[in-house]
Formats: sequence, structure tokens, C-alpha cells
Amino acid sequence: MTIDDTTILQRNRELVTRYFEEVWNQGQLDLLDELMAPDYINHSSSTPNPRPGPADLKPIVAEMRRGIPDLHYDILDMVVAADKVAVHLRMTGTHTGTLFKMQPQGRRIDVRQMQIEWIRGGRIAQHWRLTDDLALLRQIGQL
Repeated sequence: MTIDDTTILQRNRELVTRYFEEVWNQGQLDLLDELMAPDYINHSSSTPNPRPGPADLKPIVAEMRRGIPDLHYDILDMVVAADKVAVHLRMTGTHTGTLFKMQPQGRRIDVRQMQIEWIRGGRIAQHWRLTDDLALLRQIGQL
């Protein structure tokens, strides 16, 4: 591995870490314009038919943070390549606000996710997510 390869890997690690820490954990929605490619594609959106780009991700993050104000993502593991980053996450929080039309029950959530972020030109260009949705729905009292 060359110094350039190491630098790319480190930048990708930092990019994805910032994405979870500053966007999801802190709610800095405007940062998405910097971190995401203008033609970003969300392949596993919480809302149907998102348009390319970061604009349609902003209301998803806002909705998650309204429904779970103490939302927090912990990075459990990360596999970094030159063009993608795979992340194993722990999502925690308390469902105290309406979340995608689901009324709050005040219950704690603790759910695992796997996400793959494809990187192009130093920005996240495509996204795939697998969440234990069954566990999430049980924990917030929907099942």
C-alpha cells in the first residue's frame, strides 16, 4: 500500500465518521451538502423514491431526530476501501416524538445496522442500509 492509498483510506474513514457523528448524532443537516455527492443515491431510503442528491436525506435525518431526540449511532466496526466503507452500527435512543407517523411510546431502542457507503471524489455517492427493522418495531411498541 502506498502513502496515497493510506491517505485515501484515512479520508474515507474520516468522511464516514463525520457523517454519523456530525449529521446523525448532532443533527448538522447542512453538512450533507459537503459530505454527499450532488447526485447521491439512497438505495435504502426510509421514504419512497428519493431524488438524487442530499436534499431528500435531510428530512429523513430530521424526522429520525424528532422522533428519537437522543438518537445516537455508535460505530462498532468499519471496513474501509478506496471506493467504499462498510459500517456496523449500534443505533440507540428513546422514542419520545412522532416517528414516520408512529406515535411515541417513550421506549428505548437499541438496534444494529449494517451500512455501505460508496465513495467518489471524497464524497458519499451511494448508500445501502440493512437494519433489524423487526427489533426496532418491537422496541417502539409497533408489534
